[in-house]
Amino acid sequence: MCEIYVKADPILYESRSRSLRIHGFVTKIRLENLFWDILAELAGSEGMTTNQLVTKLYGEIIEYRGEVDNFASFLRVTCLRYLTLRHQKPGERPSLAVVETMPVLQHAPPARHM
Repeated sequence: MCEIYVKADPILYESRSRSLRIHGFVTKIRLENLFWDILAELAGSEGMTTNQLVTKLYGEIIEYRGEVDNFASFLRVTCLRYLTLRHQKPGERPSLAVVETMPVLQHAPPARHM
């Protein structure tokens, strides 16, 4: 079973830093190459560049939470959630990684027990 994972190209888990300008400030973000590839795919699906997407995500998490302790980890989780949602089949129960933030589930009225 593990063979599919251990035979992955090492370039995928090699880290790479990128300099980005976020809200006027230049910062560096270090992620594994695979995560940069997933962010590029997500950005393309939204009609943005990777830098535009990262800046947008940063602005949205700051607006929603007020701060973010580890933005690189947030980006990794974003990638995994994107892949989970992308591969979800119609009618399939969502993964626990995304279920608590799905709008339909957040605003559902409490269940009534009769």
